[in-house]
Amino acid sequence: MSFQAYLDTIEDKTGLTPRQLLEIAERKGFAESSVKAGAILDWLKEDYGLGRGHGMALVHVIKKGPTIDTKYVGATGAHSDESDALWLDGKATKPAP
Repeated sequence: MSFQAYLDTIEDKTGLTPRQLLEIAERKGFAESSVKAGAILDWLKEDYGLGRGHGMALVHVIKKGPTIDTKYVGATGAHSDESDALWLDGKATKPAP
């Protein structure tokens, strides 16, 4: 599943866009450099029922922003994405590829 597909599914599961979850994470202090991924994963599981795979996609956005490594763009593997920029503002507003 691509990084973007994980984010799109998170929206389906939670009813919140990735950007909304990012804003909540920032308010809760999860974007601080000292916060470990495990703490974020625990929060996402407890509050939203997200598993590790979906949670790690959000951890990436919280810690590193909405850009992924270009090695995933157009790759043939499971994490192949169309762009190195992840769309955080919801599926309804996502531009067509």
